[in-house]
Amino acid sequence: MKIRFRFPISVALQGLAALALLSPAGRALAQPAQEPSAAPEPKAAPTDFGVAMVHLDGHPLFRVRAAVGTTAEERARDIGNRISQAAADRTFSPDSLFVSETPFGTQILADNAPLIMVSDADARIERMTRSQVAARNLGRIRDAIATYRNERSAKSLLNAALMALAATVALLIALALLMWARRHFESLVQQRFEKGVSALKPVQAALARTDQVWKALGMLLRAAGWLAQLIVVVVYAQFVLGLFPWTRSAGTHLLGYLTDPLRVIVRGAIGFIPNLIFLAILALVTRLVLRALSLVAEGLRHETIQLKGFDPEWAWPTYRIARVVVIGFAIVVAYPAIPGSNTDAFKGVSIFFGVLISLGSTSVVGNLLSGYTMIYRRAFRVGDRVQIEGTVGEVTEIRVMVTHLRTPKNEEVVIPNSTIINASVTNFSALARKRGLILHTTVGVGYEVPWRQVEAMLLMAAGKTGRLLREPKPFVLQRGLGDFAVQYELNAYTDDATAMLNTYDELHRNVLDAFNEYGVQIMTPAYEGDPETAKVVPKAKWYAAPALPPGTGER
Repeated sequence: MKIRFRFPISVALQGLAALALLSPAGRALAQPAQEPSAAPEPKAAPTDFGVAMVHLDGHPLFRVRAAVGTTAEERARDIGNRISQAAADRTFSPDSLFVSETPFGTQILADNAPLIMVSDADARIERMTRSQVAARNLGRIRDAIATYRNERSAKSLLNAALMALAATVALLIALALLMWARRHFESLVQQRFEKGVSALKPVQAALARTDQVWKALGMLLRAAGWLAQLIVVVVYAQFVLGLFPWTRSAGTHLLGYLTDPLRVIVRGAIGFIPNLIFLAILALVTRLVLRALSLVAEGLRHETIQLKGFDPEWAWPTYRIARVVVIGFAIVVAYPAIPGSNTDAFKGVSIFFGVLISLGSTSVVGNLLSGYTMIYRRAFRVGDRVQIEGTVGEVTEIRVMVTHLRTPKNEEVVIPNSTIINASVTNFSALARKRGLILHTTVGVGYEVPWRQVEAMLLMAAGKTGRLLREPKPFVLQRGLGDFAVQYELNAYTDDATAMLNTYDELHRNVLDAFNEYGVQIMTPAYEGDPETAKVVPKAKWYAAPALPPGTGER
């Protein structure tokens, strides 16, 4: 009752005081005795149009403009702190507030301590005179101080606590009801869904993938339930925080804390639409260019498009290089249009990942460059029989990083391209397709055997070997006159390097048959003396068991 009775009187007193101070006589009487005890606030900056609201315990009081050397938000916060300090001092009476005119503006003081300086800029935003704004602000400050103290009384705090308790109970009930409603609604929807699916034919039901569809639908229903619970919790928190003066400001801005990020995202997305259109067009043009390059590469590979001196095997490696160049150029063009590309954080992260890639990909880049260099060197191609670092095998795959070989023992060997580029490569197939590959084998025969006979037998053995070419003709070289034997080397051409082992096998068998047929002994490396009988196989024993004569079965 006291509060209701005093409130109108205080308002009336404030009105009378404002009228008295607005009159010229009142200002003249007030000026000599109302010198401020502190330095006046600076004048408002005429070119700064920032405006901020002064709050006390979350209650808005009035607006102020930015001043020289300070922003509107900083000035509003300082004024609110001074009013809060005056209200917290129980010995201070709001009725002692008064208005003073100074050369800098109209000032409101509390026991000669300035609270606010009302400038002409502050008056312009309210479309009032400076004195009118000062009188209005004076009344609002007095009311705010009274409210400040009343809300911190034991009775008000007890009422707020009881209301918070009731709101908490209501929150628990609301959450429980929402959970029950969500589960009940989800169960009802699931029943309807399963009933509708069971009415379908078996094939249609299988195609519908009911498990995946219901999983997605259930997640959507649960997300809607969580969103409803979140809204209830936010409303509860905003209400409870608004009950107490210390948390009212947080409660007022709570919804803003949740909606401001969404608002920023939406505004950013809307502002990004022109850049998005540009990126979409750039992506479309890049895709068309890459498509055209792939068609040209396909034509070069199948030789429907021919370029002088261009190997068809270079088509796809060249396309890959061109694709990297085109995509890199597109990224450079698109970089300024990427959201956040001009921020220091984006630049810092880009530099960080660039350094990591540079330090960790030295060997990878080396293998890549080696792979492309090796492809354009044309050292070998898929299907060739080669020897690399002592490994003999058939090239099964040439990749950018490594090369795969299949050895005659059916082993797969993977060799890094950086190793191949620094090693010697023997290609058995490169010239075999054009001039033929020379296969050679050596035998040692004693001096008592005529060399013409040995050469004839070796040439006869080469003629019986099916995989050897008749042209160019095989030939025999006498590679050395040793201590106990003459070293004869048989050389014959073949155009199938991949069958080297089988060709050597057949050639050696034919050599043995020819020497046995004519009773010529092949000398061993360790010679001690002439044996009593020659070390040859008589023709009658050529097919001793379990060997089978030709035409009767496998060897």
